[in-house]
Amino acid sequence: MSTITSITSGASEERLEKLIAERLRPGADKALIDERIWDLFGETWSIMFTDLSGFSRGVEKFGIIHFLQTIYEAHRLLIPIVDAHDGILLKVEGDSYMIIFRNVHKALSASLAMQRLLFAYNADREDEEKVLLCVGLGYGRVLKIGDTDVFGAEVNAASKLGEDIAGAWEILVTESFREEAGVTPGLGYEPIDEIPPGATGAHRVLYEF
Repeated sequence: MSTITSITSGASEERLEKLIAERLRPGADKALIDERIWDLFGETWSIMFTDLSGFSRGVEKFGIIHFLQTIYEAHRLLIPIVDAHDGILLKVEGDSYMIIFRNVHKALSASLAMQRLLFAYNADREDEEKVLLCVGLGYGRVLKIGDTDVFGAEVNAASKLGEDIAGAWEILVTESFREEAGVTPGLGYEPIDEIPPGATGAHRVLYEF
């Protein structure tokens, strides 16, 4: 299985590189090449970016071993939730995850499950031992290159929401995500002032633990 995945991802990347090189040639029909790229790699996904709140300050205060411990605990706690909601973990960079979901409701449900699990986990722990999660969600058409990466406006917006704008316990979503999710019993949305580039609006999910 790993060999098949490797070949598939490599073939996708090689094809994209050839098309980009063709696009760079003088006189290239860029619109036609762009259409070919979207035909080959364009897919619709929900995109989740997670980050751990206050992580950099924690590393500075408590050291690298504490940093590694927190990453280990976050992975141990959260990845089973991703799997249970049919998410695909594409990237791990330090304390941040990039995860994609075919189903927008599963992406939202996974986010809520993560926050609620961590709320219970943190209840009897000292502040330095707590795992505090920030989540950003986007939804839309993206370029998916094998099982290695995704690109697109909603990817960039979700990244900004999850890694830069959201605070601890927050789940922030793009307007496209909110529209696709529709009405969910027990949840609400409120607009936020800071709208990331690539999104037409952004909202905070209102939920209870």
